Amino acid sequence: MTRQECDKIAFQNGFRRSHSETGGWRHYTSTTAQGAIWLAAEQTGNWLLSIDHAGVLAEIGLEVCDADGPGLTRFRFTSLTSLYAVMPRLYELAVSLPDAPLQEFLHRTSEMPKTTEAERLVVQRVAQDIFRDRLITYWQGSCPLTGISDHALLRASHIKPWKDCESDEDRLDVHNGLLLSALWDAAFDRGLVTFDDGGHPQFSTQLSETAATELRWQAPIGLTDKHRARLEWHRREVFEKGHGG
Repeated sequence: MTRQECDKIAFQNGFRRSHSETGGWRHYTSTTAQGAIWLAAEQTGNWLLSIDHAGVLAEIGLEVCDADGPGLTRFRFTSLTSLYAVMPRLYELAVSLPDAPLQEFLHRTSEMPKTTEAERLVVQRVAQDIFRDRLITYWQGSCPLTGISDHALLRASHIKPWKDCESDEDRLDVHNGLLLSALWDAAFDRGLVTFDDGGHPQFSTQLSETAATELRWQAPIGLTDKHRARLEWHRREVFEKGHGG
């Protein structure tokens, strides 16, 4: 019964490749997400989750437990409900970090011609589509400032603009992006707004009072140190400069 429950948890949350079982730990991987997970049950009725993905570990926000087992870190859950609750976020992070979008881009464009300008633009569009898709996943489908979740109104906003990135790895890194509603994206792209290290908006002196009033927001953006490093660049190179890209 435990094995069936572990399979159900993993399969329903994107980890559909089942591997060997060692020491009571069931091993799973995914064709779309990076890293591996292991699931186990204790005789006390608790459930255990182990991961080997450092990027997920840095952002999952769970308390590490003292259980022995595979992977980098283990977590304990007192019920199946609490374990199920964290699995969607685990998958969202695993499919976004650290370079999953880049790997998908390289796979999808490996045989695409890149000789002419038109061909290179097609390849660039593939990269931008992947970046947007993974940014929507990472930010859980809504603008973290406004809560807007209508995809037609959301924009994949590069913190360091596409033209200023030195590599495709940088361009496709979800930490180089914010999922913003269209109005916020336009202001951010033009250097009329930026964000401090706490995720609070900072408004340019070039922005009219009316426009600043209309840029409503509900909560600051939750940032990682990798976001903060790029936002420092945005504050220095784009904010108040009146241009973006």
